[in-house]
Amino acid sequence: MEIPAHILIFKTNIATPHDLQKVKPVLDTQQQIIQWTIDQTDVDCVLRVVSHHFSYNSIIHLITETGYACMELPD
Repeated sequence: MEIPAHILIFKTNIATPHDLQKVKPVLDTQQQIIQWTIDQTDVDCVLRVVSHHFSYNSIIHLITETGYACMELPD
């Protein structure tokens, strides 16, 4: 039985194209991430991650290791 994909939503400070270029390789190399986007037009620079397996804490750890802030965005 396949685990359903879920969408994780975060507030970040990934605000510029330069910032995006720094986190892109980190997220692109995670095979368990189906899709990710960052809305840099939003005041919260919202990161959306679609994955079957990643948890909020796993994504926060990945992003903060690149030097950026990342926190779960409540509904």
